[in-house]
Amino acid sequence: MRINELPRIITRPKKRVGRGIGSGKGGHTSSRGNKGQKAREDVPLLYEGTKTKKSLVKRIPLLRGKGKLKPNEKPVILHLGDLAGLPAKSVVTGDYKILDGGEVNKALIIKVPVSKSAAKKIIKAGGKIEGNE
Repeated sequence: MRINELPRIITRPKKRVGRGIGSGKGGHTSSRGNKGQKAREDVPLLYEGTKTKKSLVKRIPLLRGKGKLKPNEKPVILHLGDLAGLPAKSVVTGDYKILDGGEVNKALIIKVPVSKSAAKKIIKAGGKIEGNE
């Protein structure tokens, strides 16, 4: 085995420029070239100068229409069979919608939107529906 074939066991950190003369990369231009925007401190990632007609931001299509600022959140769909593991008299809340699909044998208190056929089965099992929207 030769010295140049030994595995590398240390990695040196990247030199931070512009941290004073004693740092080795300080003073005058600090390896950033001379003047210009890239020689300054913080340039935003998507900044492309003053060109607006062909800039990336202008080329990306806009979300158009009334609901562009509304969040696109849909409720999580649960079936009645998913509620079978809950104990009796437990309250179901949250961002759910309950659909028919399975059987429920326990009296549950439901405070989320429920389909008509699921509501019939819940009431038949002795449960209550309080927040049907």
